[in-house]
Amino acid sequence: MSASTPRGALDGIKVLDLSRVLAGPWCTQMLADLGADVVKVERPQAGDDTRHWGPPFLKDDAGRDTREASYFTACNRNKRSITVDMAHPEGQALLRRMAAEADVVVENFKVGGLAQYGLDYASLKALNPRLVYCSITGFGQDGPYAERAGYDLMVQAMCGLMSITGHADGQPGGGPLKVGVAVVDVFTGLYASNAILAALNARDNARNGTGEGQHIDMALLDVGMAVLANQAAGYLATGQAPGRAGNIHPSLAPYQDFRSRDGNVLLAIGNDGQFARFCQACGHPEWAQDARFATNTARVQHRAALLALMEPVLQTRSTAEWIALLEDKAVPCGPINTIAQAFDDPQVRARGIRRELPRDAGDGIAHVATVANPMRLSGTPVSYHRAPPALGQHTDEVLRELGLDASAIAALKAGGAI
Repeated sequence: MSASTPRGALDGIKVLDLSRVLAGPWCTQMLADLGADVVKVERPQAGDDTRHWGPPFLKDDAGRDTREASYFTACNRNKRSITVDMAHPEGQALLRRMAAEADVVVENFKVGGLAQYGLDYASLKALNPRLVYCSITGFGQDGPYAERAGYDLMVQAMCGLMSITGHADGQPGGGPLKVGVAVVDVFTGLYASNAILAALNARDNARNGTGEGQHIDMALLDVGMAVLANQAAGYLATGQAPGRAGNIHPSLAPYQDFRSRDGNVLLAIGNDGQFARFCQACGHPEWAQDARFATNTARVQHRAALLALMEPVLQTRSTAEWIALLEDKAVPCGPINTIAQAFDDPQVRARGIRRELPRDAGDGIAHVATVANPMRLSGTPVSYHRAPPALGQHTDEVLRELGLDASAIAALKAGGAI
């Protein structure tokens, strides 16, 4: 980090990242963006699995595909990469030495998988009682499924998310669908980073802090259930499991996509005032006075009748014309963009969502494009000081900080520990 880089909120926090794929790396990228020094430990020669999950691949300076998948870059910004063989006794010793100086360890191995290497919570706590140790698994540290491997797609199915995603049975394209992003992994990373911050505060709080860290048990299935949000609340209140309804909202109307004259347009009307203003703007103020549509509850109950009236009207204007008509009337309305269109949106561009980070790993990749962290802190802003690293790019640097000289590092390389 350069001298001109603002100090982050987590400046001084050291994180040893033993995780791979998405949930764990998403968590540690959040911490790195906030200023923590995150050292990502990868397997020699192979690295994180997602380095190979392509296409698509990063391109070199000449525009040719490299052997590094773009997937990896989604969740490994601002980290330093080292390669260590944790199955090697000297590799294990290195990692224990690093953990003794760390504030946080994040891992996503199977339950009990790190005990054989002396890298489990009990072993590392004995070396460093202040350590906050976060384990991320599919199903948690206990329960009948604890030993199972867990993946986002599996958990989206098991937690019920796929049962409420997609068109209803009997409709064209009906059937359960996964979300287009591994949202359970992403949410697990977010919950994990929140839990880590809470544990650090509990450790360091001057009034009631213990001075000790703790073990955090994060499970994809737990998170999948938690983010069902209003759908889970509805089931708990009624005992009736909700089903799939496409883009219709079960508790709001009209709150969905419609055919416009040239494509699709989305209306997200969340209260009666917005509905009345929409009706006035589209030339049908009488709809808002109709007892079937005057309140949101009534509109939900008479959704079919309301849509029968609205659908022909929505097709009389283009998407852009609807947006222009409703924009100054505080009626939420917008396009259904492709990802390319979203990145080209004037608001997205104004907010600087695309970030180009220089990479000096000597691998022919000069810059890596990433998506900005959405947290905007006025005093300790997120920084973008490192591109997602090349495999093992910082091994020598980190080991020198541990106190190893060139001959000791060379010996570790020769012995296969790094």
